[in-house]
Order: sequence, then structure tokens, then C-alpha cells
Amino acid sequence: MTYKTIKVETDNDGIALVTIDLPGKSMNVWDADLIEDFAKWVDTFVADDTVKGAVITSSKPTGFLAGADLNMLGGMGGSAPSTPKEQFEAAFGLNRMLRKLETGGHAAKDLLKGNAHAKPVAAAVNGLALGGGLELVLACHHRVVADNPKIQLGVPEVQVGLLPGGGGTQRLPRLAGLQNAAMMATQGKPLDPNTAKGQGIIQEVVPADDVVAKAKEWVKANPKVTQPWDKKGFKFPGGGGAMDPRAVQFFIGSNAMAQKSTQHNYPAVQYILSCLYEGSIVPIDTALRIESKYFVKLMTSDQTRNMIRTLFINKQAAEKGEQRPKDVPPTELKKVGVLGAGMMGAGIAYVTAKGGMEVVLLDRDLEYAEKGKAYSQGIVEKGVSRGKVTKEKGEELLARITPTTDYSDLKDVDMIIEAVFEDPDIKADVIKKTEAVIGSDVIFASNTSTLPITGLAKHSERPDQFIGIHFFSPVDKMPLVEIIPGEKSGDKSLAAALDYVRMIKKTPIVVKDTRGFYTNRVVPPYINESMLLVTEGVNPALIENAAKQLGMPVGPLALCDETSQELGLRIARATAKETGQDPSGEPVFQLLETFVDKLGRKGRKSGGGFYEYPEGGKKHLWKGLSEYYPLAKNQPSVDEVLDRLLYAQLIPAAQCYEEGVVHDPQSADLGAIFGWGFAPWTGGPMSHIDTIGLEAFVRKAESLAQKHGSRFNPPKKFREMAEAGDKLYKSAA
Repeated sequence: MTYKTIKVETDNDGIALVTIDLPGKSMNVWDADLIEDFAKWVDTFVADDTVKGAVITSSKPTGFLAGADLNMLGGMGGSAPSTPKEQFEAAFGLNRMLRKLETGGHAAKDLLKGNAHAKPVAAAVNGLALGGGLELVLACHHRVVADNPKIQLGVPEVQVGLLPGGGGTQRLPRLAGLQNAAMMATQGKPLDPNTAKGQGIIQEVVPADDVVAKAKEWVKANPKVTQPWDKKGFKFPGGGGAMDPRAVQFFIGSNAMAQKSTQHNYPAVQYILSCLYEGSIVPIDTALRIESKYFVKLMTSDQTRNMIRTLFINKQAAEKGEQRPKDVPPTELKKVGVLGAGMMGAGIAYVTAKGGMEVVLLDRDLEYAEKGKAYSQGIVEKGVSRGKVTKEKGEELLARITPTTDYSDLKDVDMIIEAVFEDPDIKADVIKKTEAVIGSDVIFASNTSTLPITGLAKHSERPDQFIGIHFFSPVDKMPLVEIIPGEKSGDKSLAAALDYVRMIKKTPIVVKDTRGFYTNRVVPPYINESMLLVTEGVNPALIENAAKQLGMPVGPLALCDETSQELGLRIARATAKETGQDPSGEPVFQLLETFVDKLGRKGRKSGGGFYEYPEGGKKHLWKGLSEYYPLAKNQPSVDEVLDRLLYAQLIPAAQCYEEGVVHDPQSADLGAIFGWGFAPWTGGPMSHIDTIGLEAFVRKAESLAQKHGSRFNPPKKFREMAEAGDKLYKSAA
């Protein structure tokens, strides 16, 4: 029999070597072709008496098997399969196939009585095995993994709103115990081979060149096998079932901890725990059906569809250069000049060097330039101490960064990234000095966070090669980058910017050239709403907890401290100067003046803002705040505060979409989640608006506008879409 995705070779001992190799793909995944091929092979394997056992491995240098093709899974939320029964059968297909592999096609009752045995199947894992890849490994009777600490073994499905749907919630606890299984499945964090072996998930860790030979050796020595859970008297490691005191205590504690960390926003976590609980009190065949039931509930939900679309499909498309001009040749970037060695410039220098490029880090003072390089040294030293990078690799990275004050050192760079102080005059000066020495074809990018690129490009003699690349702080941790073409930016500059972002492994979105771009158009209204609530006497703890319940990583008052009240006041005054409007009567402006000018509480860096930051202690809300903003006698409900904080983000995000600041809903969603941490469980603001429905969105926004002010008025485009019954993601209709 011939296959598209696997190669089967049977040796003289009757042992089949099954090698997974999806053609044209860099990584093996469970796609429709592999599922079809593997099911055919399993049927042949259990029926052919001349085949005595099997070893399953991969020919890909990238890994063993990385789980299911999420592009394929995304279709389950749509029109086909249509009925609940069809959806269940489709979801249960992988479980059915893997169960047949591990039982040899025999009934569980025959295995239990010892009247039948399965043919031995061993996994020879030569690279990462994640999700459905690890579930295939778990269905094998013996598991041999290459001795490489970088190999990842895990079930990360929860990160896109799913649960392991190929037996992961059932075989893991039967091998490693309920607690270890819960940690893996609810957090989605992978294990290295030796840790997995220590938990009983795999049996052998051997040199990479020996994995297949060792697996074959085991198969040959064990002609008749039965999985532990198919044997009479099997018990969960560490206890399991509804009556075991250890399991009872585990489920009580794990459920409480899970809901505390997820704020009830992630049903996948709850369903994983349900699979573990229900599966621990029934035979595995029933348990696998329970798992598939919960898998279907998630797979057909709006939330999971939104998370898969934004966090995987659209993120991957953006990182592969979906918005890159197709007719521009790839940009060769070997050396990059970074202007300004402050916090942003130092971070940009680090990620650029980490991406394999040489960096010329220029500042007006050599001490500052060297301090900028020292930032990278600090990251490298921490990585070495934690075993995340070798000393040699760290030294190679640092050697690629050259601090300087001499503009002539920029003469042979392939790209410039400017990250000097946010002042148009200072930027104009460095643009002219830099263009005097760099090559005529070099792209010049500005890391400005608010100044329009078209205005800055007026100081350039080559505006067609001038573009914005807006990073977020801290650069080494924040995944998003905004690419901002100016009015005269050409395709070459856009292509080069996207090529650079791909090299540093960030997620790009292309946005319109306007003050604040996208993220800085949305975050200030969100922070301002939280400060306005403070001036109204709302308890700061209520504000912060409402944001956390929404799913934000930190509360908006804490975020304000991070960005600093001083910066907020400076921007407010600059905006007032530019627009000619007087903000002195606005409550938020008055609060910022009080904090900065009167109290000296300018934010975290200055020692305090809304929070206190005791040295060696835990941050806590500033108790003195109530002296200036007394608590109101009647406090709003959590839901009321949550709605204001949510719509303070949804409305400006919708306005940016209406104005074309972001050109499509996927960019708006990616920018929100990866730029300022908008609640990932929603899939992003546009996905969330689609989920609640545009009519409901408009109705709620109008209600908030009537009660709290015109800032909550929904954009005209969204009113029109609501009346027409439209959706932002048309394919999701």
C-alpha cells in the first residue's frame, strides 16, 4: 500500500518502521492526509499477522509531530460537520484510531481478562512532540526519546482555547498521576525528555542516533503487550477516582486555583479538569468518549474559533509576511544601525543581535552607548545562569553589538532604526547626520511611538525609503511591532521593514500613519477611564480587580504607573498645545497634575504612583490616595466597572478600524492582544464585537454614552453594520 505522508518499511524480524514525513511541510502535523494514511496503516497493521510490531518515528529534522493542523480544525466551528453526532464522530476519529493501535483491535474486556494482547508499538521520538503528536506517543506501548534538553513534550492546546483531543487528558494521568497531568494540560507548558521520564510519561532517553534502534530492540523483546490501564487492578499513580481521599483533595484545590488564575474566562481549563475527574472513575474507552465530548463543546464555540483564528492562524500569517509586497526581492540585512542607546534603543540592539545581525549602537556619549550594550549583557548573563543560552552563544551575540558616537561607523549598514528622544527637532537632526554617511539604498526606520511618519520623513532626502517601526517596551519581551508607512514610503521600505521584523521573530501589523498609530490610540482612553473612575470615588481595588476579571494581564492603574503619570501629563500638554484646547477643567488632567506637580508621584520609576513599590516587598495600592480622592459612599458593581473598562478599549479600536488606521479586523485583534494585552480569551476586540453581535455592541455603547459621556458613542460604520446584520469577519458568518 502506498501513502502520501508516511513511509513503511518492514524488516526481516517483521518489525515495521513507520516514518512520518508530510511532503512540502517543514513540520509534521495531523492534517487530513496524515489522518487518512495513518488510519489505513493501523487497519493493515492489526490485520497482518506477518507484521509482529512497529516503531513510529519522523524524518523531519524539526521534530516528531507538532499536533493537529489548526487550519483544518478551524473548519469544525463552521457548517460541516453539521449535526452534534457528526461533530462528535469527527472529533472522536483520532481517539478511535489511537485506541485501535494500542489495543491491536481487541476488545477491552479481552485484554482485561488476559485473553488477548496487542502487537508492540514503540515511539522513537527524535524531536518535539506536542499536542496530538504527544498523544500518538502516549498511545504507543513504549516511548524512547532522544537525549536533547531542547526537545519539547507537551499538550499546549489550552493556549488556543482547546483541550487535548487525542487521549491526552486520559493517558497522561494514567501514566504521571492526576496532578502532573493537570499541570501539563491546564498550563500548556512542555517538559524536556528527562523530566518526562521522571514523571513516568516516557521510558527511555537515549542518544539521538540510537532512538530507532532502541525502540526496535524493545519491540523485538516484547512480542505481546497490554497497556497498564487495560490490565486488571490498574490504579492511577498517586490515586484517582471519586472516593480516593488524595484525588478528592486534588480536585477541590485544583478547581479553585484554576478559576482564580483564569477568572472563569477559559472554559478549556474547566473542561480539562472535568475530563480528568470524570475519566478517573470510568474505564478508558468511556473516558476517551468523555474527552471527545468536551473537545467538541470547545471546538464548536465562538471563543475557541476566535482564539485559534487570532492566536494561531492570523498570527502565523502576519509573521510569514502576509502584508509584504510580493514583487520586492528579499532584503539582505547583515548590519543595522541603531540610533539612541536608551531603554528602547538598547532593547532594539539586543533583539537585532539576537536575530543574527551586527549592530552599530550610536549615542551622543560613549558612556551611554556602552550602557546600552550593557543592557544586552545583562539579559545574556541571566540567560546563561538559567541554562537558556550557552556562554559561547551569549558572547557571540554581544560581539555583534558595537557602541559608538561616530556617525561614520554607520557607513556600511543595511538599515537604520532611530530610537532617540521623542522630539521632532532631535529626530530631524539625527536623520540629516545619518543620511550624510549611509548608502543611498539604505532604509531608514523611526521607532517613534506618536509622531506621524510623514512629518518626520520631510527631514529626509529619500522619503520613499523612510518608514516607521514602532516597538513596545520592554522590546525583548513584547511580541508586537507596528509598521507605519508614510505618505511617500515605497514598497521597498515596507518589504524591508517586514523582512527585518521576521528576522527578529516579532509579530507585525501594518497601520496607517496617524498620531498614536493604533495601540497608542486605544491604550490612553483605557487608562484615562480608570483614572476618571478614581476621580469619581470608585475604589481603586475594584477598578483593578474588574480589569483582571475581564482578562487583562494587569490593572489599568498599575499600567498607568508603568507608562508613568509624567509621560501622560507631558502628552496631554503637548496635545493641548497642538490643538489649542484647554484641558485644565478635565478631571483626568487635574489628577495627572496633582500626581506629578504636587505629589511627585510620577509612576513606578519615580518610586510610586497609584501603587507603592517597597524595596524587597510586594507592590500595593497607595493608601494615601483616598485623602485626595475620597471613596464614594455608593460603589458601582463589578460589572458596571468592567463594562466601562472594556468599552473604553472597544470603542477606540472600532474607531481605528472605521478610519482605516488598522486595515482589517485581524490586524486590530493581533495588535490588541500582543500590543497591550487585551484579553486573549476574546480573540481580540473585533472578534469580541462579532461574538456579542454588532447590534448588542452598539446598544451597550449607546447606553454607556447616555450615562457617562459621548466618548462611548459607537462609530457610524458599526451602526450601519449592525443595521445590515453584518459581521466584521465575513467568513465567520
